[in-house]
Amino acid sequence: MEYTDFMTESELIQNLKQQNEEAFSVLVKQYQDQVVNTCFGFVHDKEDARDLAQEVFVEVYHSIRKFREESGLGTWLYRIAVNKSLDFILRKNRKKRFGIHMRVGKLDATDQVDLAARVDNPHAQLEEKERFVLLREAIARLPKNQRIAITLQKFEECPSAKIAEIMNTSVAAVESLLHRAKANLYQQLEKRLR
Repeated sequence: MEYTDFMTESELIQNLKQQNEEAFSVLVKQYQDQVVNTCFGFVHDKEDARDLAQEVFVEVYHSIRKFREESGLGTWLYRIAVNKSLDFILRKNRKKRFGIHMRVGKLDATDQVDLAARVDNPHAQLEEKERFVLLREAIARLPKNQRIAITLQKFEECPSAKIAEIMNTSVAAVESLLHRAKANLYQQLEKRLR
């Protein structure tokens, strides 16, 4: 059988369960950018995100036979990517002595240079950087499920239904998590900006 990008998801899953390497290549080709972007939304470092994406695909390769197909393949990959990212953050934070310093948002070094070019006023630029650091630290202090929900919504632009699928919960629970996350962020940032 010749493998193409036009395989149905069901065919792809069945071939993956048979440990077919060509099917695995198709999987990586179809989902690599999505998995890297998901990891990047949590760890906010391109190299770490790529390394985590590799770990995600290795785990998929080894555990595909356990996949019960209760959700879509993409949703399952999202869950694995989120869990790998959170595990990475926990491991990284254990090594640090002074709190959680997780980068959240979409600004990396290149983006910060672009931002600097757009902001003519050095004072405004410093304020923008300080606000970004405060937001990053505030999100890092959120409870785990709130942090996952707000990161997926704001930085991955996932709708609530997709977040519910990824987190294996209801849409109402996701809406509640998002509401509490926003309230917590507002409260934290209000205290810091007084």
